[in-house]
Amino acid sequence: MSLDWLPRDNEVKNHDLFGDEFFGTEPPCTMYEKKPLVNPQTGDVVEGLYTAWITLNNPKQYNSYTTEMLKGIIAGMHKASMDREVVAIIFTAVGDRAFCTGGNTKEYAEYYTKRPLEYAQYMDLFCKTIDAILQARKPVICRCNGMRIAGGQEIGQACDFTVAADTAAFGQAGTRHGSTPTGGSTDFLPWNLSMEQAMWQATSNEMWSAAKMERLGLITKAIPIKKNEKGEWVRDPRVITDKYIDESGNIVYGEYKTGEEFEKAKEELKNLQTDWSLLDDYINKMVWTLTQTTFLCLMNTIESVRVKKRFFWDILKSSQIYWLAANMNTEAFLGFNAFNTSKITGSREIDFIKYRQLLAKVEAFDKIAEEVIPKPKK
Repeated sequence: MSLDWLPRDNEVKNHDLFGDEFFGTEPPCTMYEKKPLVNPQTGDVVEGLYTAWITLNNPKQYNSYTTEMLKGIIAGMHKASMDREVVAIIFTAVGDRAFCTGGNTKEYAEYYTKRPLEYAQYMDLFCKTIDAILQARKPVICRCNGMRIAGGQEIGQACDFTVAADTAAFGQAGTRHGSTPTGGSTDFLPWNLSMEQAMWQATSNEMWSAAKMERLGLITKAIPIKKNEKGEWVRDPRVITDKYIDESGNIVYGEYKTGEEFEKAKEELKNLQTDWSLLDDYINKMVWTLTQTTFLCLMNTIESVRVKKRFFWDILKSSQIYWLAANMNTEAFLGFNAFNTSKITGSREIDFIKYRQLLAKVEAFDKIAEEVIPKPKK
């Protein structure tokens, strides 16, 4: 029996919460663009299907996100989620130096320090940014075009996959600059790494190469993006990738070279040309693979994996908003202002030893701040 007699409403609904008001083209901003889905086997454009590219555009400040840029990420994730033509979300940034180095330290130091309520509201936006990525209704691929540090590491880890330029570096910076990696990394790192590796990554502020992160399982793939004058692909010359262990049996694959060897490699890197074709081809193949699935089953699978990443994040995120806000009156005030005034003082960090000594002497915080923040150069 036909069901044509049932009343139906066939007017297409609009489920968007945002327009384009949070997107831009001039830095600092978040950009939003749809790009046609391409069959990687034939190169043919697929009619009516797209990827959504959400791009951080603040290259002069290593694509650190401002308050307005966070709004752009939230709006972009939702816009792509509600767009029926979008099959996957590509989250990336401008240039080949940095995907993102976290929050904008200038904005932190000059506006948010000493204003804890303001920072609590900012952190509410940041938490909604992580939520927007974790709740995206399409697969999210972090196209990691360079350094992914601090909050940049956190928004990157919230993504479902990461394909990185092999010149990218990964790490935290919070505890060196008066903050903590509790905007996601302390929740996500133990899922990606062993507990002890996660602990060291979160606390040491060491930078780990893309090759090392692929070896340890933090990212899906590290892809060369540099060519020499002959047009040959060259892996990041700063990183050991030609052997797995050294003569002493230590694992060295993915570790940075040291000393003169590292300095020589840095100079070599400056003379290489950037080419994104290998990396983008890899991402295109990933997107195509994900498109060769039934949508509801794909997203149910993705959500079932995401829920493990979200478990501790959802438990802890609310309390972190208030703790980080309160910290803007103390250690964050020290760290962010030291970093922000480095061109004036010649130092990006406080005097950590003096800080510990003054704490041990039970000095008041105002005196500590006066003593440990670097002074302007004469």
